[in-house]
Amino acid sequence: MARPMKPRKIAFMPENRYFIPVGKPKCHLEEIQLKLEEVEAMRLKDIEKLSQEECAEKMHVSRQTFQLIIDKARKKVAEALTEGKAINIQGGNYTLNICKYQCKNCDHEFNEAYEKEVHVCPVCNSEEVVCMDKGRCCMKACRRPWCENKEMNQQKK
Repeated sequence: MARPMKPRKIAFMPENRYFIPVGKPKCHLEEIQLKLEEVEAMRLKDIEKLSQEECAEKMHVSRQTFQLIIDKARKKVAEALTEGKAINIQGGNYTLNICKYQCKNCDHEFNEAYEKEVHVCPVCNSEEVVCMDKGRCCMKACRRPWCENKEMNQQKK
């Protein structure tokens, strides 16, 4: 069984997400989808001028995975530019927040996307986990079951 894909951390959300070649009728226009994590990879490497290792660390992926993401992104952009295709930036497997969690059963600490609905300890499979990044990922009015801020908010009421 294949391992589930971990979300990639991105820190940039582009305002403009659709680019079309000038003078080409929209009815004859082919489109290439560029994922948000692919845009982030190009931004970190080509604009921020970070090393591959630094980029991979910022996106919470291995260097090999980062290289695969950026290679795919550059191929898509080159194809769109050379063949006159539109670029539609959307979707992907990304997160804006990676939080640190701790298992209450075995005390194991691990990083995971905040947006996930269910958090399970990768060591003992317990759902008894708490967010350790209170205030950074979890907001004051957080009602998620794994957030200790939830208990604090209910006490204030």
